[in-house]
Amino acid sequence: MTGRLKGKVAIITGGAGGIGSATGQLFCEEGAKVLLVDRDEPALNSVVAHIRTAVPAAEIASLTADVSEEQSASRIVSTAISKFGRIDVLVNNAGIRAYEPLADAKSETWDAILKTNLLSYAWLTREALPHLRARRGNVVNVSSTHAVNPRAGMGQYDVAKAGIISMTKTLAFEEAAHGIRANAVCPGLTLTPFHLRRAEAAGRTRKDLDDEAAGGCLARRWAEPREIAYPILWLASDEASYITATAIMVDGGRFVL
Repeated sequence: MTGRLKGKVAIITGGAGGIGSATGQLFCEEGAKVLLVDRDEPALNSVVAHIRTAVPAAEIASLTADVSEEQSASRIVSTAISKFGRIDVLVNNAGIRAYEPLADAKSETWDAILKTNLLSYAWLTREALPHLRARRGNVVNVSSTHAVNPRAGMGQYDVAKAGIISMTKTLAFEEAAHGIRANAVCPGLTLTPFHLRRAEAAGRTRKDLDDEAAGGCLARRWAEPREIAYPILWLASDEASYITATAIMVDGGRFVL
């Protein structure tokens, strides 16, 4: 451990997913006290157990909550304060997907995507701000390269991810006087359990996935979730003390289509 987050308290949403779990483990390795949040309780429990095995000194807690419900935000913040006494870092990472062309996009899908992928960020940030101000803390929002490079068939998701970048920059301007930094990370092709499960269900092989990645970015491969967690760690740390209102592309040189 190098202790880049030693003594800091972090909330990470979407904690049972690939990027969220990798970020949770890396933060623990670097000395942070972490509250992982996800609506999938069995998966969340599995991730926490893994982190405790991998990082025996980890100070980690979990909370099962659906961030698409506005009232969850206050419960998440109060849990972090109850368990750890303060909040230094907020990583908004929760997200869901939908595969509908805009011509067929249903109102219930728009509602689910916007509540989980965008509004949950706004609600949780709002609730955490008094505590972040007290610590001169920071917010890292997980967006996507598709926020700036949208594609056909996932318009609702891409719109929400674009909104995250705009909200991040606005937050940085509004909260600078309180010493709060706000930044976004935009992952490209990242191989998570979600992608593996979806590929298996569609009868696609790992070679199919690798061929897709090779044609999609200069690195010619998928990112591992930990490769996305490292930029999140850096932005959350004091090493990035002069970085705010920025969206960092972590995409292996994603091709613009």
